[in-house]
Amino acid sequence: MSADSFSKWLALREPADTAARSAALTEAIVAALPPDRPLRILDLGSGTGSNVRYLSSRLPAPQHWLLVDRDPDLLAEASGRSANCQIETLGRNLGAPDSLANLADPPLFPGRHLVTASALLDLVSDQWLRALAGHCRAIGAAALFTLNYNGRSRCAPSEAEDDAIRDLMNRHQRTSDNGFGLAAGPDAVDCAERWFAAVGYQVRRAASDWILLPDERELQRQLIEGWAQAAGEISPEQTSMIHDWLARRLAHVEAGRSRVIVGHEDLAAWLA
Repeated sequence: MSADSFSKWLALREPADTAARSAALTEAIVAALPPDRPLRILDLGSGTGSNVRYLSSRLPAPQHWLLVDRDPDLLAEASGRSANCQIETLGRNLGAPDSLANLADPPLFPGRHLVTASALLDLVSDQWLRALAGHCRAIGAAALFTLNYNGRSRCAPSEAEDDAIRDLMNRHQRTSDNGFGLAAGPDAVDCAERWFAAVGYQVRRAASDWILLPDERELQRQLIEGWAQAAGEISPEQTSMIHDWLARRLAHVEAGRSRVIVGHEDLAAWLA
């Protein structure tokens, strides 16, 4: 996906992300942060800066953010759209073959009070999450990771193949390597909870499901097409079934009768 296409996708999903985030976990993180100093925040896989736009008005001021992403165009957009806090950007491919070494690069973690990411954990590996927990623990930072896909979704009206398509898509996630190692996929929040708890963090989780209504046609259309593409890649022998399912699901979307719930979870972690 080109940077322009990805930027448009991020803009399309941002309202659904904002509605889905757990306000309770955000409040818990605010309570765990130091109230008497400028906050230094590391945002991994920042994209166009949705995390800054959501959190900056909810966290104590003043704030200094370091936004890290592999795409300089997305970072430039993030910097231009973020206000009321100090923004620094760093272009780095966190999914490169040496991504664990990249995490250890000194400019990223030292001095940070909060490490955060949105819609990232299901793309990375269990090993990468273990390293992330270790780096957070080394500096004593709190952590907030939002909108992590958990493998659960459902559509209405239902179609007979819905469960099969979801299972294929989940298999696709678990067999993908985005440069971080084999993706944790729907198991990501379980993995992150285990590693953060292992290094002494208190961990809380909360549902942050997308609930997409019939008028959110374009987001539903792109989501369903993405599911079909992933299912076809993992099981090409079922192409005919997948195409038939896709046609019926898109017909529901175009007719304004489609509702889709996509399971996500937020995770917050802090030291006592």
